[in-house]
Amino acid sequence: MYIKLAVKNALLSLFVVAVIFNHAIAVSGSYSSDFDILPIKKMLQQEKFLEAIDELHYELDADPDNADLLSLLGYSYRKTQNYEDALTFYKWALKAKPDHRGANEYLGELYLETGQLEKAEQQLVFLSQICSAKCDEYNLLKKAIDTHKQQADH
Repeated sequence: MYIKLAVKNALLSLFVVAVIFNHAIAVSGSYSSDFDILPIKKMLQQEKFLEAIDELHYELDADPDNADLLSLLGYSYRKTQNYEDALTFYKWALKAKPDHRGANEYLGELYLETGQLEKAEQQLVFLSQICSAKCDEYNLLKKAIDTHKQQADH
């Protein structure tokens, strides 16, 4: 029974991570910069986070307050478990654009990964204010929080 529950929780976690990862690299028209984001998204799909970080820093030199670039930098650093730099870039992205849905979602995920459930829930509340339950970012963070809580209960 315990093994079945552990396997079920592990599969649920993998599903949530896959959904979040696919969302993070989905081709979208929401990026506001003039550069071609597709090569960076391909790096992220291939989990070449260090290469993506280099390219994002290069692009950031030309557009230092681009919230999309900053959010993806935070995402890339978080995927390398460099939580300190990830936090720096998420906060920078949110300073540039406080209602950036991706940066708010990713920041919530960082809080979950670093054991700060209350802060993750605060990010969810903020997302509910800027996009309600109608946006993917809210739904993805909510699923991640729910999964985190389920795993903590078992």
